[in-house]
Amino acid sequence: MSKFKFKKFSVNQNRCAMKIGTDSVLLGAWTTIDYDANSILDIGAGTGILSLMMAQRSSAETIDAVEIDDEAYEQCVENFENSIWADRLFCYHASLEEFVAEIDDKYDLIISNPPFFEGSLDRSDENSRAIARTNDYLPFNHLCESVSQLLKRDGMFAVVIPISSESEFLEIAACFNLKPQRVLHVKGTESSPIKRTLIEFTFQIKKLKTEELVIEIERHQYTPEYIELTKDFYLKM
Repeated sequence: MSKFKFKKFSVNQNRCAMKIGTDSVLLGAWTTIDYDANSILDIGAGTGILSLMMAQRSSAETIDAVEIDDEAYEQCVENFENSIWADRLFCYHASLEEFVAEIDDKYDLIISNPPFFEGSLDRSDENSRAIARTNDYLPFNHLCESVSQLLKRDGMFAVVIPISSESEFLEIAACFNLKPQRVLHVKGTESSPIKRTLIEFTFQIKKLKTEELVIEIERHQYTPEYIELTKDFYLKM
């Protein structure tokens, strides 16, 4: 599917290695933005879906994205320009390291669906999909360190990762004074194991709230909780 249509925007994805998936939609719908966030950053934007969801959900004047892959960057810009929020969206073509070095601004909210397949690549067979999916290109420690430099002291960082990486990610985040305040564990069905974890971090110590979300009752029959969370975006919800 080259174009994914949501209720208020469409996303072209034919030039992006990683297509629209449940992870990004969940993160974009779940992340807390009921405070006065005026500036938002999307790290590893891909198609730009998270930035577009943030534009729909918030009144933030500045929504920046950073994307290293040439094709994904161009498609992200295209999707931004085709949206009704084009004047609030901007994508930088840079590595996260370059972005941190060049940007003086700090953000109220940083959001990221980072590469999630660990392990090394065969460098003789590099391709966009491998880059998009392998965290060799955006290690968790580099992500957390960069967030700690780009996030306002009262800001928030939201991320989605595999449940298998949760403990490691929490340990790394703690090294940069990022403290979890809210966690969502995601399961495909009631009987299936937890697959993903969504986490919100701040620099402040707050009582941790942990919840669980089940996506389906059975194949293509979604739970009321999942429908409620995503109904503002999916056409058929």
